[in-house]
Amino acid sequence: REGVKKIFIVDFDAHHGNGTQKAFYTNPQVFYFSTHQYPFYPYTGKAEERGEGEGLGTTLNIPMPAYAGDEEYRKAYGKILPKVVEEFQPEIILVSAGYDLHKEDPLTQLEVSDNGVIYIVENILKISKKLNIPAMFLLEGGYNLEVLKRLVPATIELMLSFSV
Repeated sequence: REGVKKIFIVDFDAHHGNGTQKAFYTNPQVFYFSTHQYPFYPYTGKAEERGEGEGLGTTLNIPMPAYAGDEEYRKAYGKILPKVVEEFQPEIILVSAGYDLHKEDPLTQLEVSDNGVIYIVENILKISKKLNIPAMFLLEGGYNLEVLKRLVPATIELMLSFSV
């Protein structure tokens, strides 16, 4: 969107988005919210990493231990995320959608089910609709093609049903 001044990035990939965080770590106009397996490659994304300078407080990492599943993600996306987004008041939500948080992913040790991923997507879209702002999902990956075949279309269907 032309003239967008405040952006909220949600990253549910199992790997921490260290490059995204670094790019916006000092920027007060971009909020970076990440849930990711920790410790895990790239070994960044500690809870203490909160931004720096003018960007202090615009990074929120929620490291998840190995074997975290739907319950832990429901707390992050059902309780924490809505509050943080509403406080920040962005004009757009960008989503780094990494489906490797799924329990069937061969590379990670997270235990999020299909329903858990759908819950995450629905909650992001509910916030988008409530604030009347667009949400754009960017496919980051996932290493189980069967999971991708199920959940990428489910995400698109949800996006269509929630479109602003």
